[in-house]
Amino acid sequence: MPQGRDENTWLVTGSLLVLATVAIAVVLQYTRAIMIPFVLAVFTSSLVSPILDFQVIRLKFPRALAIVVTLLLVVLIIALACLLITGAVQMVVSKVNLYSDDFVDLASKTLLKLKTWGVELDRDKIVGEMEDKLPSVLTNTFGRVFGFVSSVFFVLIFVIFLLAGRNPLAVKSSMYKDVDLQIRRYISTKVFVSTLTGVLVWATLEFVGLELAAVFGIFAFLLNFIPNIGSIVSTFLPIPIAVAQFQNPWLILYVIAVPGSIQILIGNALEPKLMGTGLNLHPVTVLLALSFWGLLWGVAGMFLAAPMTAVIRITLMQFDTLRPVGNLLAGKLPTLSQQGER
Repeated sequence: MPQGRDENTWLVTGSLLVLATVAIAVVLQYTRAIMIPFVLAVFTSSLVSPILDFQVIRLKFPRALAIVVTLLLVVLIIALACLLITGAVQMVVSKVNLYSDDFVDLASKTLLKLKTWGVELDRDKIVGEMEDKLPSVLTNTFGRVFGFVSSVFFVLIFVIFLLAGRNPLAVKSSMYKDVDLQIRRYISTKVFVSTLTGVLVWATLEFVGLELAAVFGIFAFLLNFIPNIGSIVSTFLPIPIAVAQFQNPWLILYVIAVPGSIQILIGNALEPKLMGTGLNLHPVTVLLALSFWGLLWGVAGMFLAAPMTAVIRITLMQFDTLRPVGNLLAGKLPTLSQQGER
């Protein structure tokens, strides 16, 4: 009887958890325009809050002055990031027509080569569609980037209120400390590792004279915040430009191999040492989180997937009934002894 009651309890708990997840997902999808800037602001304030605490506790600054200094630092960093992103977008858009012509010529030559091998394709139709659609695809893609940058204003508003409501002298609960520590460590490590990756990718591409090398360095920095998938995407992004610019296959291979090696070495050797235990999420959990949050919030959701899932796991670990779910997110399956105890 106790085992039967326990199984019924788990069945009811699991069903309610699924229903709650679906309901929350619908709400998050409906409120994405507000929730994305809010979550970004929460993580930003968590990252810079030690600066505020240091000014108030150690330097004995008035709380209002410490908030102003911290906000100025946040504004400076965000403005610098926006300038880099918008500069990269403008550089790419300014060369859209040039590279679209190169891609069309390359496609035309490839189709002619396939024709000599006996593969018949409608060359005029394919080339015509590329001429019509390629510039619009590129400009639409970077237009979305501009839209994402424009949401920074809402992030700053939320950061102001979050920092204004923070009390550095308040005693925080153990759960809040755990969440704050893990998220701050993850974000600060990611910022450092991503910056290092972006600089090295830019330097290696600039070494061979690849155009838009700085742009691909910025993309390597940004995409490194997307676990697993981001580094793969940033590695293959320069291929079209390299194919259009270089005729030497060895240079094209260099553009792929060297930045890819940098991504692998930093992601698998340096980052785990700096991160320590990290977010304590199983790789499969991270992939599922990328899919889930990407479905809800698009690219922004993929950037936020790992830290948000870590917050959910830490919260679940505070409740005895939901602790097995939190362990499952960390890749810890129930042992035979635990099943025997139930």
